[in-house]
Amino acid sequence: MFKKESQTYNLISYTSDEESTLKEILLDRLNFSVRSLSKMKRDQTVSVNGEFKKPSTKIKKGDLIEVKIEEDMAGFEPQDLDLKVLHDDFDIIMVNKPPFMVVHPTKSHSDKTIANGVTDYIIKKNEKVKVRFVNRLDMNTSGLVIIAKNAYAHHTLSVDMSEDKVEKKYITVVKGIVKDDYGTIDKPIYRPTEDSIKRVVDDRGQASITHYKVLERLNDATLLEVKLETGRTHQIRVHMNHIGHGIIGDELYGHVDENLINRQALHAYSLEFNQPRTKEKLKFEAQLPEDIKILIERLK
Repeated sequence: MFKKESQTYNLISYTSDEESTLKEILLDRLNFSVRSLSKMKRDQTVSVNGEFKKPSTKIKKGDLIEVKIEEDMAGFEPQDLDLKVLHDDFDIIMVNKPPFMVVHPTKSHSDKTIANGVTDYIIKKNEKVKVRFVNRLDMNTSGLVIIAKNAYAHHTLSVDMSEDKVEKKYITVVKGIVKDDYGTIDKPIYRPTEDSIKRVVDDRGQASITHYKVLERLNDATLLEVKLETGRTHQIRVHMNHIGHGIIGDELYGHVDENLINRQALHAYSLEFNQPRTKEKLKFEAQLPEDIKILIERLK
């Protein structure tokens, strides 16, 4: 059992509610990997009732197991980018990413990324955190990005993502009038070549499922809420293009009109998932950015 008030970003505190071995609790209850167990043993970062113990130790009901998290920070340059932090606890930071900002440094975008801004935010809080992204968004997509504060939270949320336990919803504006109020696109997505940026619908690809709901029909355009069941690269963009309703502003797959909007009208607006330790249900929503609001008004 995790007591919320005992948790910190660099200490996992768990009170056993069963008789078992330390190894079994770390693997089965706390979902640590065998590899991380070896490191804990080597670095002596696990204690039972305040004393370092080996994984073979017998655990009684009520014993307090504590795991220290000692990590070096990633080498991102701290930059004050006035990020919109919507939530911050001992495991995660939730950021509302503006359009045109890259998630982490690349050759063409070496700074002013979410990673730089989060590093600055963490340093100002006197925390020592290695920045790990649980989800990523394209540069021109705005919305919710989850940053894990430790390997435990990153692993737990990544597993939940792969098992479709994280509900991801987007708002998008597509070209043309979508006739059906609801729909599901179940088409595999494939990367034709190793160096190809563009993805295509192809039977050789990975299973990909997108659900959509019409929120409003506009002037030769439709406002949609989109729910992802799988999380493939460019999934919404590829699927919308496939059904003949490319996203407005999407240079790769959609309909570009600089007079309407100068990026793809796609916003990751809602995320619902379990807190990695306490398992309480967390739900976040990020307001639509101004450029998509203006686009909707123009198309009414």
